Parts: sequence; structure tokens; C-alpha cells
Amino acid sequence: MTLSQIPARAVRIGDLAPDFTARTTQGERALRDFRGQWLLFFSHPADFTPVCTTEFIGIERAADQFRAMNCALLGLSVDSLYAHHAWLRAIQQSFGVAISFPVVEDPSMAIGRAYGMIDDTAQSSAAMRCSYVIDPEGVVRAITVYPHNVGRSVAEMLRLVAALQRADDGIVMTPEGWRPGDDLLHAPDPEAMPDGSAADWFCRTVPAS
Repeated sequence: MTLSQIPARAVRIGDLAPDFTARTTQGERALRDFRGQWLLFFSHPADFTPVCTTEFIGIERAADQFRAMNCALLGLSVDSLYAHHAWLRAIQQSFGVAISFPVVEDPSMAIGRAYGMIDDTAQSSAAMRCSYVIDPEGVVRAITVYPHNVGRSVAEMLRLVAALQRADDGIVMTPEGWRPGDDLLHAPDPEAMPDGSAADWFCRTVPAS
């Protein structure tokens, strides 16, 4: 496995996502292979864990919805490739769900450290429960971090990707709880000044088109 573009601090929104080449359940892959499309890159502490199993099942069941948004999926765990394959077989045998997206191995936790999921003093991978939405240019656009005992929401992952894509032109913004088809918000206009004619000058909606 090789890594490049490693920042000296944890990855933040707006950073170029650290590139890496590593073994996955679908052969060797590099993060740069996903350029030109959106990517949901998500990590989990270990294979054969209950919360992560439910997440993988949920994400796989929504895989077609992500693909329809031109968003690829890429999982990561500190476990070995052999453990990954065994876990994915167990998921299919126990729950009838075949995982279609690649899962990266990170036994040295090098990728986890490069992204700032854990630091050099970490004794375990418990904190590796992060999700990164990366745009087609390889820029990190959103980050979520969860504890090991609370499952992430696949519905929120889908909503987040859709919201980022809808607001990507910089013309509009998405309000709280926005879903496709809902009204939007005007982006802030630094030249606009309140003139007393509109009480909502600082928060104006835009009808969904």
C-alpha cells in the first residue's frame, strides 16, 4: 500500500482527499480511480461486528440509489483482506445480501492515520467510524464521525450526497432537513443590505425547480 498527499493534520472539508493504493475485495484499487464521480468513502473498526454488519447491509440495499446519483461506494476496515472476504460471505449466507462495492484492507491503520481517523498513539481502531463524501475532483465535501456503538443512517448518507450535489453550483443552499424536491435557499449576497422592505432578507427561500 502506498500513500501520497498526506496532510500533517486530520483531513478537513475542502482538503484534497489523501490518495492511496491498497488491496480490496475487488482487487487493487487507488482512490484516484474514483475521480470523475462522487464517492462515499466510509470506514469501520472491525469485521464481524454487529453495528457495521447492519450498516453494510443498509448501504448495499441502497447501492442503486447511490449509483443513480453517480456516487460510488468504498468501504474500509483495519482487518485483512482474508477477513473481509470471510465477513462478506457470512453476510450473504446469513442475510442474503451480496456486497457489491469494494472494501479496502488497512491492517497497519496507515489510511486511518492519513485521514486523521486515529493518531499515532491509538492502541485500537475503535475510532475508525468515519464517512467522507468526496467530489469528482477528489475534494472532501463532508465528513461524519460516529462512535463504535451507534449505527450511521443510510437515509442521511443519501440525503447528504443529494444536498451536496444540488448546492454544488453555489447559487442555492439547502435548508435543514432538505430532500430532493423541497424548496431551497438563496446563497448569501455580500452586497445585499436590508432595506426594510423584506423581513426575511437574511434567509430567503427559492422554489424547487
